[in-house]
Parts: sequence; structure tokens; C-alpha cells
Amino acid sequence: MHLRPSESKLPVAPLLLIAPFFLWGTAMVAMKGVIPQTTPMFLAGVRLVPAGMMILVVAAMMRRPQPRGWAAWLGILSFALVDGALFQGFLAEGLTRTTAGLGSVMIDSQPLAVALLACWLFGEHIGLWGWLGLGLGVLGISLLGLPDEWIWGLLQGRLAIASLPSASELLHQLFQNGEWLMLLAALSMAVGTVMARLVFRYADPVTATGWHMILGGLPLFAFSSLWESEQWVHLDFSGWMALSYSTVFGSAIAYGLFFYFASSGSLTSLSALTFLTPVFALLFGNLFLAEVLSPLQWFGVGLTLVSIYLINQREAIARKLQGATASKPVSLLEETAAATVELLPQSGGNISDVTRVPLQITDAESKILQ
Repeated sequence: MHLRPSESKLPVAPLLLIAPFFLWGTAMVAMKGVIPQTTPMFLAGVRLVPAGMMILVVAAMMRRPQPRGWAAWLGILSFALVDGALFQGFLAEGLTRTTAGLGSVMIDSQPLAVALLACWLFGEHIGLWGWLGLGLGVLGISLLGLPDEWIWGLLQGRLAIASLPSASELLHQLFQNGEWLMLLAALSMAVGTVMARLVFRYADPVTATGWHMILGGLPLFAFSSLWESEQWVHLDFSGWMALSYSTVFGSAIAYGLFFYFASSGSLTSLSALTFLTPVFALLFGNLFLAEVLSPLQWFGVGLTLVSIYLINQREAIARKLQGATASKPVSLLEETAAATVELLPQSGGNISDVTRVPLQITDAESKILQ
């Protein structure tokens, strides 16, 4: 019997449901706070490898099967490269050049890319509300990533073509821009999320997640040893505590809670809470790091959060509007079929082991099945 947070009588159940997003958001603030004492690649590796080991220990206690065969390990290696090394590498480098709040907003914009990739590769339906969310997301991310003077000049009609940098200069500026590095991290996470659908056909989701974190973190440690120095020399007690929080709570426990609720059949509800991660990051970034955004950036944050919600809940919004105007109620079979479209997690870059839940159907639906 699986626990559903909405059905639990425990008063802390709603708090546990929100906990993964709280932990991910506050982990961003902890990482941003400790970066002056360490280096980006080392920080990224520390967040991945120990957390992956913890997940494998839990998987062994749960007697989850280990990956077998070349297809499983090749998929895990590819998953580790994209969703582990590239994602965490871009994230850590981006944090050195942007705030924790803005970085979290850019990272959690990845449902936009996931929706497009799923549409192109798997033919998933985006719909009116999905396309509206994509449009708002592109506008919001542009307000976050482009310099304010460019945007004001464009709005006032005073942006001259001659004042724009060349293609090479623009590319250099974008890679030095923390928001665009975060966007690359979000794209890596989106590709990894789509890849997970294929990887988990050959390997257990829990053990594959642990191995992909370990294998993705090892190249980051290698890059750190080659290109970085004094990775832990300047770390004080608070710095080690921040690293531990990001690893234990921001990775291992957050993913563990997310997997638990997802396997309880609550993934659709979880996807609706994705926008809470940047909200927590913005709030605690302001409280602990005194991060301040410009008015344009706040407007971009608002548009991006609205777009994330529209993308995650596009099917639910369409069903509600259709149910309000249609003469016949939506059947349980139709609701279940629509809900299966949303069984990809839209946060964290990983997919869960979704458990089948027995359904009760009407006599008419039983005849249709027969």
C-alpha cells in the first residue's frame, strides 16, 4: 500500500510534499554562498559523487537490481555525461556569475525544453496552453539573460545595429554571462530527462540514478584537478556545512523524497510544484545573500514562473476548461490517459519509478475495454 500525500492524515504530509523543492532551492543558495571558498568543478563533483553513493546504498537496502548488459551501461554513461557532468558543470560555473535566485529560475525553465523535445521526438501534444507557456517562457528568459540596456533601448527604439557586438564577441559575452550558462544547464537537464525515458527501459531507475551521479561526478573531479587549485584550502566550518547540505539534503534526500512521492502515484501533483524551487531560491537568496534584482528581472522572473506552471499543467488546464464547456463529464479512463502524458518529472532532471495503481472503472468503460 502506497502513501498518497493528499490522502495522508499526517499533518506534516503537505510539508513533505513541498520538501524536495525547498531543499533544491535552498541548496542553490548554499552553493552560491560557498563558491568564494572553493572552485566550481570541485563543488559540482562533491554534490554528485557522495549523493550517488548514498542512493546506491539505499538501493542495495531496497534490493533494487543492478544494471546488466551493454545497453544499460551505455545508456547510464550517456545519461551521466549529459545530466551529470554537463548539467552540474554548467550550473556551478553559472553560479559564479549570477545570483542563486536567477540561476534557479533559469534551471527550472527546463520544462519548456522538455516539452519541445518530447513533441519532436515522441509526438507528445503541447496544446494551446503549452504553446502560450513556451512563448511566455522565451520572453521571461530573454528579460533575465539580456542586458537591461539592450531591452530598454529596444523598447524605446534607440537600439542601433552598430552598437551590437559582433557574432564572436556576442558568443564570448554569452558564455561569460551566468544566466546563459544556467540556460545551458537547463538544456542539459532537459536532454537528460528525455534520455532517461530510454535509459530506464534497460536499468532500474533508482540504481541508474545513483550510478549516473557517480559517473557524472568523476569527470568533474578530473577537470578540477587539471584546471583548478586550492579547492578546499580556504573552506571553513560553515563552508563544509554548506557543501554537506548541498550534497546530503540538496541531492540525496531531495531526490529520495521526490522518488518516494512519485512512486506513490503523485507525480502529476509534484510537477505543479516545480515553480516553488526558484521561489525558495529567490526568497533565501535575498535573506541570506542580499541578492537584489532589477525591475526588468523581476518581471522576467514572473513570466518564467507563469510559463513553468502553464507547461506543467497544460493538460490539467485544458481538461478543466473542456469539462466546464462539454455536456458530458470526462471519464476516468480519459483522465488516466491524459495524466500519463505528465509522468515525466519536470524538476531535478531525473525520472522516477512510477508504480501502477489499480483503477476502478464503470461498466460502460469495461465494455469499451472488452
